[in-house]
Amino acid sequence: MSTAKPTHARSDGRTRSLAIDGVTLMLVSAIVLLGLIMVTSASITVAGRDGGDPFAYLERQLLLVFIGAVAGALVFLLPSERLERLAWPLLALAVLLLLLVRVPGLGHMVNGSWRWLRIAGFNFQVSEAARVFALIYIASYAVRREEALRSGLQGFARPIALLGFLAVLLLVEPDLGAASVLFVTGLGVLFLAGAQLRWVALTVLLGAGAIALLVFFSHYRMRRLTAFLDPWADPFGSGYQLTQSLIAIGRGEWFGVGLGASVQKLFYLPEAHTDFLFAVLAEELGLAGVVCTLALFLALVWRAFTIARRAHDAGLKFQSYLASGFGLWLGVQAFINIAVNMGRLPTKGLTLPLMSYGRSSLIVTLAWLGVLLRVHHETANSGGRRGMREVRS
Repeated sequence: MSTAKPTHARSDGRTRSLAIDGVTLMLVSAIVLLGLIMVTSASITVAGRDGGDPFAYLERQLLLVFIGAVAGALVFLLPSERLERLAWPLLALAVLLLLLVRVPGLGHMVNGSWRWLRIAGFNFQVSEAARVFALIYIASYAVRREEALRSGLQGFARPIALLGFLAVLLLVEPDLGAASVLFVTGLGVLFLAGAQLRWVALTVLLGAGAIALLVFFSHYRMRRLTAFLDPWADPFGSGYQLTQSLIAIGRGEWFGVGLGASVQKLFYLPEAHTDFLFAVLAEELGLAGVVCTLALFLALVWRAFTIARRAHDAGLKFQSYLASGFGLWLGVQAFINIAVNMGRLPTKGLTLPLMSYGRSSLIVTLAWLGVLLRVHHETANSGGRRGMREVRS
């Protein structure tokens, strides 16, 4: 008969056995593998023009997967309690990173946006890491100020003000997509931690109003909105990217035109291997491929929330909020990217997580996956009877 230690609210990092969540690893492996196939297909013509290596993007993506996997393994070795203790320094680092992109010589502009730091010849999009650091702080705040968060406006207003400040820093770059994902994900974590529904609803309304004002007073955002509302009014101008994406999706029909047979990727659809990878997938694999892709993402989001629920039942609240944050972020960003590709949302510069070609995004996502796996590991070894029963089910 096995014995178990009493349940503790916090994990001390000393565990009895290694517990790896095979379901999460299989889902992530399937999404990454599908992404590698589609990145190769979408980029092979672009990479091979003028005598270039047609598999250049595949080789780079494989290297990024390796780097991200190593980063995820290193993060997995870090006890989550240490992340909780580092919440303040990580928040300060997030703010510093978002400020450094505006420093001449450090910040690097691409397509009119200051989103990258140039480090040793490598462009790193700081918003990817900054969002994770900010959400670690939000999870820590939800544990430390649980009573104030649940009881009234003041405890809720403080983290919302912080999220608003970080969103402003992202908007200055400008990066409305990253700001929206961070704010929605942070708000979702606060709601799951017990924030009152009326204050959450009021924040959503105010946030929607703020976005409307940003669009109204920004020429390029208004141009994107008008192109989104009627892309066919200017199919060779402001609506070009969206119309090409819709043509690609429409050509896919039930089972697609065949892997590698996309026409839109042949210099018609801009950013085919990054922001609009989903459109190429829909064209080549059809509705069947789209349904399989959505199922994989939904399953991974569901798994993250399952891990979060088990951690909460085991008394590991901080770890539970970390897992919830991962699930919310993954679901929100995947939804926005797919909605943009299908013309349901205005164009945003957001990648499809784990699939699109994107250095910073892929590395940070795989590193954050290490946090999710760590939460599962600590929950399985928490010693609590209820938590252990949930993990074994």
